[in-house]
Amino acid sequence: MSEDLRNDWAAWRPSYSPWLIAFSVMLATFMEVLDTSVANVSLPHIAGSLAATPEEATWVLTSYLVSNAIILPATGWLSSFFGRKRFLIVCIIIFTLASALCGMATSLGMIIVARILQGVGGGALQPIAQAVLLESFPQEQRGAAMAVFGLGVVTAPIIGPTLGGWITDNYSWRWIFYINLPVGALAILMTSLFVEDPPYVKAQRAPKIDYIGFGLMAVGLGALQIVLDKGQQEDWFESAFIVRLSLLALFALAAFVIWELTTDHPIVDLRVFANRNFAVGTALITSVGIVLFGTIALLPLFLQTLLGYPAVESGLTVSPRGFGSIASMIIVGRLIGKVDGRWLIMFGFAVLAYATYMFAGLNLEIASGNVTWPNIISGFAMGFIFVPMTTLSISTLPNEQIGNATGVYNLMRNLGGSIGIALVTTFLARGAQMHQAIMVAHLTPYDPIYQERLRQMTNALAAHGNPATAPQQAYGAIYGTLLKQASLMSYIDNFRFLAFLCLLCIPAALLFKRTRARRGAVAVH
Repeated sequence: MSEDLRNDWAAWRPSYSPWLIAFSVMLATFMEVLDTSVANVSLPHIAGSLAATPEEATWVLTSYLVSNAIILPATGWLSSFFGRKRFLIVCIIIFTLASALCGMATSLGMIIVARILQGVGGGALQPIAQAVLLESFPQEQRGAAMAVFGLGVVTAPIIGPTLGGWITDNYSWRWIFYINLPVGALAILMTSLFVEDPPYVKAQRAPKIDYIGFGLMAVGLGALQIVLDKGQQEDWFESAFIVRLSLLALFALAAFVIWELTTDHPIVDLRVFANRNFAVGTALITSVGIVLFGTIALLPLFLQTLLGYPAVESGLTVSPRGFGSIASMIIVGRLIGKVDGRWLIMFGFAVLAYATYMFAGLNLEIASGNVTWPNIISGFAMGFIFVPMTTLSISTLPNEQIGNATGVYNLMRNLGGSIGIALVTTFLARGAQMHQAIMVAHLTPYDPIYQERLRQMTNALAAHGNPATAPQQAYGAIYGTLLKQASLMSYIDNFRFLAFLCLLCIPAALLFKRTRARRGAVAVH
């Protein structure tokens, strides 16, 4: 490639305002990210409406995640093959129509097929939006662009459960899908009017379809996603089904990596990992996914199962994280060009570790404010992590590699989220069993404190009820308290684990090469 051509590509600017373009692509992205979590709280209603068991209904979530994961890393190749603007519009159309099909579903099979189509359409929306934003803004404003993108990606999963619960309680679960129709229509209109393909995207045309690479990727990522989603439910490697899927994922992904590194026209260019900043950023964004989605999974469970919060109230308690994110995105958008991004990332991980550790102080007597403030602080931390990390990771790549890189980057964040949810749910169940086994050893005739408490409860129950059944009721009440305390301690262990993971990420931020902006490019030193 000639130097003149590369300079022309670097000097390209869109015809319309970058902020108008940002709003256009973020409409679709926010809609897609919101949809990954909005259905969670509605699963019992969906299961009841479609005559499915709660276990069968989880395929409504899993089917979306599997198809989404398969499309994400192939986004760069598909964009170059079909043309990015055309591919983006088609994806929004597929996502919007699939949303309508989800709302009209009359059987479990129908909604699963519709969710698969929804995942196919939605998988490309995040990376394409990220690539469009990075290319539309000049280098010195890319931090502000990533602040806008981060605002949508970070806050949408937090708003989702609250919005889904409110719509389900007040209308019907079908409306959590129907609300995508007007948003999708507006996104299609604005994208067709304001988004355009840069010259290097027009120049990239894949000469043939990498059928082998796509097949290996689909099998490997699909099997891995199912293992992560179903592992705890199937008792992990005690299940022959999970063992077979794990081996399939391992061999398929290994073959995929080998094939993509040796073929002339890979569907996913893994050579992008030769860029040090991108490799470090991808590892850290995976950790962010583990912490963010792990926390989002734990808190509603804690509030609903141990404190008895209804679904909507638990969502409202978690939602203030979004206010912290909004505040930090505004601040970081102004600091990103003035302060070394590595220090911003380290500060963000330190604050996130502190906020996550605050959750380890929860107990069964807390007020909602004890959950709200750590959420606000952790949301504030996410802005200092997400914006500079994305900017350092992807802005150091040539423009023609950004589309491919954003697909891989977003895949690893989502995969980190799946890993985080799988880890915390497994640790939660196993930890509760462990603490229960330890604590039950104190419920013996030789423990004077236990015996005194049992006597007091038996007398109290006998005085207000049937003396014959009072001893059994007292035993049941004490054992119920023990189960709650065992679960509480397991939640605390999980939050401490996530806080420790944040601490490990602080020094890892120094592995980034420092960057400085220059006209039309990025200098790394």
